[in-house]
Formats: sequence, C-alpha cells, structure tokens
Amino acid sequence: MAVDNKGFTREEIREFVHEYYLQPHGSRREWLASHSISEWIFRRWRTMVVQGDIDRGLIPREHGGMVPTNRELSAFEKARAKEIAAHRVEVEKLQKRIAELEGSNSALGKAIGLLHELNVPEPDTPPTSAQKRS
Repeated sequence: MAVDNKGFTREEIREFVHEYYLQPHGSRREWLASHSISEWIFRRWRTMVVQGDIDRGLIPREHGGMVPTNRELSAFEKARAKEIAAHRVEVEKLQKRIAELEGSNSALGKAIGLLHELNVPEPDTPPTSAQKRS
C-alpha cells in the first residue's frame, strides 16, 4: 500500500525517524507535536522505514503491533550507521580534493602573478640615431 509523505523526501523521513528514537522516553510525543507531524503519519513513516520499503513508499499489509522489536531497531541502526560511515568517507575524500584544488589554485595564482611581473614594459631607451661620427 502506497503512502503520502507530505512533501518529505525519503532521506528526510529516515532522518526524522532516527531523531525520534534519539529522544528520551516520555518526551517523544511532545517532540513529534513540535514538528507538526501527526502520530498517525509518523507511525506510517516508522513502519515504512523499519518494516516496509521506503524507497517505493510501501508499508506491509499486516495490521499488528506497530512497535518495532529490538532486532528491527538494531537492523535500522546498523543500516543508518553504515550510511553515515559511507557519507563520512565521501566527505573526507571531497575535503582532500578541495585542499588539493586550493593548492593548485594558489600555485596557479602565483605563476600568473610572476608572469605579469616579467611582462612589465621596461623604460624606453633613447633613440640611437643621434650618434656622433668621428
């Protein structure tokens, strides 16, 4: 069964569910209300993330307890940790590339400055046609 995501992306929904589980027990309902998401929508999102197929917006058809088991939460956390680790590796690679490009840019700027200095026109020399003959 497909679900309406109220304009949120899959990544935002995953992050929202993750943040929900980081809230202290007893404060989750207030936290949810502060984000203007109904409990009904959140339950569907949580089911989609933990038990369903969020990439296609599908949730399972069974109508049972909506509380995920520790094993399901553990699997969710492991998948989330793997996703975060992959993201960190990519960020580190991009930061190294940025540093490399900044170094190249600096060297190129220095080279251009040196070329400008070498191409400065020299002062005019006096014409040689006024030489004395002996």
